[in-house]
Amino acid sequence: MAVSGLLFIAFTLAHMYGNLMTFGGERVFNDYAHHLREFGEPMLPKEGFLWILRVGLILALIAHVASAAILSARASKARPVKYAVKKNRGSSLSSRTMRWGGVALLVFIVWHLLNFTIVKINPSNGETGGDNPYELLVQTFDLWWMTVIYLIAMVALGMHLHHGTFSAMQTLGFTNTAASRARARAAGWVVAIVIAGGFSLVPLSVLVGIIEK
Repeated sequence: MAVSGLLFIAFTLAHMYGNLMTFGGERVFNDYAHHLREFGEPMLPKEGFLWILRVGLILALIAHVASAAILSARASKARPVKYAVKKNRGSSLSSRTMRWGGVALLVFIVWHLLNFTIVKINPSNGETGGDNPYELLVQTFDLWWMTVIYLIAMVALGMHLHHGTFSAMQTLGFTNTAASRARARAAGWVVAIVIAGGFSLVPLSVLVGIIEK
């Protein structure tokens, strides 16, 4: 679970970098999206790199979800009788919402793929924008309620990354001292703020008119 989680952190960082290309304008963002489809040619077929990435992410997602289910089952088996009084002293909100936050993110990822990748559903006017991902993005986030949904998902992502980063470092043996635990917690905050914040900049900028068609 820790290794697959770290792979997702690496992917979200790269994906966030790509999203920020929208600040360069329509041509810059569309050129970037087009370049991804041709990356690795002629050694790879068109979109070959993207399909390798997609398959790898699907395998990582299966490993992550399966690990979560196994760990949850082990925890239930280890304590079949629930606490008479459950207190959450010393635990953060992000740690207590990991399970449901993960489910919410899974649902959002499915919609996100339908919106921008698999079907290209345009909630604004039904058009996909053809081969113009910039137009689809702008028209999507011009809708205030789509921006709100996205920002709520980014809050869930930030909380998941905050605790997940610390947990991954703990699992891999990088929190054996008080100082290393403090660094791991700080790393969790940095990763959460940078990634969730970076993703949030795009829809907010579209909504207020900084990024526009």
